[in-house]
Amino acid sequence: MDDDFDLAAKLASRICHDLISPVGAIGNGMELLAMTGLKGSPELALVEESVAGAQGRIRFFRVAFGRAEPGQAVSGSEIADTLAGYIGGGRVAVDWPEPGAVPRDELRAIFLAINCLEVELAYGGVITVQPGWEIVAQAERMRGEEEAWCVAQGGPGEVSPAKVQFALLPKAVAALGRDLEVVRGDGEIVVRF
Repeated sequence: MDDDFDLAAKLASRICHDLISPVGAIGNGMELLAMTGLKGSPELALVEESVAGAQGRIRFFRVAFGRAEPGQAVSGSEIADTLAGYIGGGRVAVDWPEPGAVPRDELRAIFLAINCLEVELAYGGVITVQPGWEIVAQAERMRGEEEAWCVAQGGPGEVSPAKVQFALLPKAVAALGRDLEVVRGDGEIVVRF
């Protein structure tokens, strides 16, 4: 495995680990406030929604950017819960019926692909995950991230911190001993590995 990639994964794991506890504590505090009779207030609802969103994003990022030990697997129910917490009813939907258990290193590559495709779907759309692994984004309108996809496919270019997933995706796929294929068409992008 690439030493820089492994170091970046360790850093991401550490950050996510350190963030999940205080965010969880805030969630517990919100539950206690709700028991005091504040339940139903718009202020409490806003904070509860923000805490749930933060927890969902941290769980997703922990898998996508964190370290994946050999032999680890993630259950289908945990995958579904993580995706629901991350996507959470936004403009992008993920269609992955009954994922089943997936090795964590493979799931890392899948989540990085989802994260890349999500950037393209800024105006909304659907990402479908199919066994084998083929991750397909479809939308009427895409952003057109040519340079970022060029980087993902090993070409020249720079990515901003908001698009670092495009630089990490090929490293995650290479760590699996596989090749990354990206096919971009009108209204559709397919990522395979």
